[in-house]
Amino acid sequence: MCADFECELVEFNGENNHVHLLVNFPPKVALSKLVNSLKGVSSRRLRQEYPELVQHYWRAQRLWSGSYFAGSAGGVPLSVVRQYIEQQNRPL
Repeated sequence: MCADFECELVEFNGENNHVHLLVNFPPKVALSKLVNSLKGVSSRRLRQEYPELVQHYWRAQRLWSGSYFAGSAGGVPLSVVRQYIEQQNRPL
């Protein structure tokens, strides 16, 4: 997905109920479209690879919530942001 949007996934990690992504993307990319595409594709791929997820989320009929948080890292060295993401627990 990142290649389709001319983006770079710099770092990824997360916890049981959320993930952290550090993504470089050009200003022409609408963040909401990028996030929706990442959620949609990752949901389909995770459901294919881990069919048991369907049983867990059968009521909601979706893997991800409709919300997301995005923050900019202007002025902060990317190494600090990467370190924060690396210190998160891996999603189960």
